[in-house]
Amino acid sequence: MSPKLLSHHGALCNMIRRIAVEAGELILEYADGIKDMQASSKDDGSPVTKADQEAERLIEARLLAILPDIPVVGEESFASGTRIDFSKHDYFWLVDPLDGTKAFIAGQPDFTVNIGLIHKNEPILGVIYAPEKGELYSGFCGDITKASRYFEDSDTEKDMRVRSMPKQGITVMSSNYHGGSVMQDALLDSFKVKKIIRKSSSLKICDVANGKADLYPRFGPTCEWDTAAGHAILRAAGGDIMDMSGKSLTYGRDHPDLLNPNFIAASGDILNSGIFE
Repeated sequence: MSPKLLSHHGALCNMIRRIAVEAGELILEYADGIKDMQASSKDDGSPVTKADQEAERLIEARLLAILPDIPVVGEESFASGTRIDFSKHDYFWLVDPLDGTKAFIAGQPDFTVNIGLIHKNEPILGVIYAPEKGELYSGFCGDITKASRYFEDSDTEKDMRVRSMPKQGITVMSSNYHGGSVMQDALLDSFKVKKIIRKSSSLKICDVANGKADLYPRFGPTCEWDTAAGHAILRAAGGDIMDMSGKSLTYGRDHPDLLNPNFIAASGDILNSGIFE
């Protein structure tokens, strides 16, 4: 496939959406018990299943078939020791083939396939697919910027946009497994909070992009592949992900484990409210 595809983000995004759905269908074979997920632990103690590994191999093969010169950085290959020199690549993919593995193992529906494209350390295209929910989120930025959500059950697609800060109070997203902290409580003291919703995986970022929530603060370890796809989608929808100094997250950094700093994913209203003062 010609690199000219990189100039047509809409067409490229449609191709990535199909890859994400294909990976999601593979994952559902494990979720439904057709295949044994063979859950185990990685060296860092985080869970991994056969579904994570198989889905990543599928995604990597499909991405390289489309754009063979763009390297793929996947969570599982990175865990096994694969590395690239980011300084030599303007473009690269960040892939979390099964985000929310704990929820997946527990039989919960909040797991996703995440595929993000990075250009010069900035997220420019992202696709997130929730196979159990039948929801597909995507977004891209450039000459044309678009964020959308597709519902499989009704075969309908809707554009997404972050919402204005509600006067009755904000909705905050929090992790099922890593939610709540002294730092989060201190941050939320600055706002009138209507409710806090707990979910797993990158769906928390999608809910902010979709105007269902306003803020997702994360105080604790995440990696670049956890946020890249959602960051691109949220940007396309009018929000952003920023570190605690008010700078947008970038990718392909020097951290040996590709760890993100603490961050806030939010609408523009929230980010411009003086939260970083």
